[in-house]
This record gives sequence, structure tokens and C-alpha cells, in this order.
Amino acid sequence: MTSDAAAAQTSVAPAAADWVTIPVAASADVAATELRCWWEPARGGLCRGGVLVLPEVFGVNGWVRGMAGRLAAEGYAALAMPLFSRTAPELDLPYDAASLAEGRHHKDQTTTAQILADAAAAAAWLTGQLEAMGLGEGSSGGLSESEGRSVGLGCLGFCFGGHAALLSATLPAIAATADFYGAGVASGRPGGGPPSLREVERIQGRLLCVCGRQDPLIPPEDAAEIRSALETANQLRGDGPHEARHRYLEVEAGHGFLCDVRDDYNSAAAALGWAALLEFFAETL
Repeated sequence: MTSDAAAAQTSVAPAAADWVTIPVAASADVAATELRCWWEPARGGLCRGGVLVLPEVFGVNGWVRGMAGRLAAEGYAALAMPLFSRTAPELDLPYDAASLAEGRHHKDQTTTAQILADAAAAAAWLTGQLEAMGLGEGSSGGLSESEGRSVGLGCLGFCFGGHAALLSATLPAIAATADFYGAGVASGRPGGGPPSLREVERIQGRLLCVCGRQDPLIPPEDAAEIRSALETANQLRGDGPHEARHRYLEVEAGHGFLCDVRDDYNSAAAALGWAALLEFFAETL
């Protein structure tokens, strides 16, 4: 067990869905903070793995908490973490123009270093919970149905959370990452610097990118760059077409198609995306 995971494990998670607080230590580029996260323990008596859920710019709102609940119903322990803990630690916004502007204001103050520090702290906490249940390399016993079985850690993000998920996929703790319509990865990164897409070759786990063909925030040229980056990374690893670690899925939809409380919701595309996500996590976690 790593020292971070050991420290995180000292904070015992609630037995039912609830808010939890996770500390993030200060570093050279990052101020200390606390993450107010929504915790959903796996249901059904058998945990398939843990998943970090990274929200849109609207914060850890009801829809994001509901997505964590959907994952829990599928057997995954889910932790929805904020991305703006230093400027809006309890952000919970509806889907309207004023809220979008507010969320983007906080997004523009967020850096890649902050995202990675926060995701690493949340991953350590979640790893600690899995190990306490007897799941993982440092486990010490736990749920009888899961004893002796090792599971992995996944990451799921939407829109800006999808962009943040792609960056978080570079963390050693993350085995599988699903980036749903993560805009801007081909053109920049939070806080400035080269495009986040350049990090794909550093990802040791697996990556699934899901985009809408009509998404105005991911124009065709960006979509082509994303697909090319995934294919190049697969080729560098020597993956064949049927064993590709990184995958790209394009659906007939616009932006935000998975969210059933947004005008952009597309039920057919949402069903395809959700099925692809569950298949992806089942293969990797």
C-alpha cells in the first residue's frame, strides 16, 4: 500500500451515499484544499472496482451525483469530486446560461497542476476504501464475496470533466479512463501550456473517448486529432486493431448528449455511450 493510500484509508467511508471530505496537501504549484465529494458505495454485495467521476463546469450537481449512483447500481464504488475546490468548493448549478457563465469563470481559474493534485488525492482515498474492503494489492480482508479479488480504479468525466479525466489518466493509479465529449483537449490545457492531447502517449492505462459528431465544441478537425492521437499511441504500444488499449467512439449527437436534464440530451446516443462505458469498465477494472 502506498503512503498516500494508507493515509486515505484512515478516513472510513459512510456505508450509504453521502458527502465526504478529502484533504489535498499543498505543493510547489498547488495550494492546499479540501474536496467535498459525493460518495456512492457499490450496491449488490460485490464491488467491481472504483470510479472517480469528474463533473462538467456545473459542479457536483444532482445529475453528476445521479451518475455516481448509476455506477454504484452497476457494482462500482463511485466518488464524484469537484474540480473547482479552491474557488467554488460546493458548486452545484442548474443547466442555464447564467450557470454556464459562472462555471466557465471557475474553469478559467483552474490549472492542470490543481486537477492532477486533486485527482491523485481522491484516487488515494478511493483506493484506501477498496483496500479496506479486501480489494486491491494492499487489502487486509473485507467483504466475503470479494475476498482475494483485485479490482482497478477508473475515471469518468464529462465536458470539462472529460478534459480533466484525460489528464488524470496519466496518474499511475488510474487503470481505465472514459472521456465523454471532453472539449479543448486538442487546442490547449487548463492553466495554459501545450494541448492536453499530447499526454495520451504517457497514459499507461486504457482510454475511451466518446464524442458527438455534431458537437460544436469538438469540431471535425479536433475530433480527427483525437482519433489520430489514440491510434498513434496504440501503434507505439504495438496494439493490433482488435486489442487497442485506447478507443474512440463517435455518436450522432451534439454536446452533452448523455445528460438527460440538458437540451442536448439524445436518448439513442446516451444509450450507446452508456453501454460502451459499461463494456469498457467491465473489460478493464
